[in-house]
Amino acid sequence: MTDFSLEDLEFIKILANSDSTILEKGMNEATKERLVSQIGPILRAYYYENTSGNTTEWIDKFKKYGISEDDGKAAVACARRLGLEIS
Repeated sequence: MTDFSLEDLEFIKILANSDSTILEKGMNEATKERLVSQIGPILRAYYYENTSGNTTEWIDKFKKYGISEDDGKAAVACARRLGLEIS
């Protein structure tokens, strides 16, 4: 089970609790790259688990770090609105 960095956790929490239009305006290239390369794979794995019901590795990890299922879903939705491909 891969672990989160503190920056990953904060990024996911920000996505879960922010308006994507405001985030988009304030994102620089480094932040966009982190979203695509670092946060994207985490959210994709979480989304896959959440929709397939096969395993609970990421769901449990999100819970462990205080990210509820609703927060996880909100983070995925926000990332999608920012242009991240999650399916």
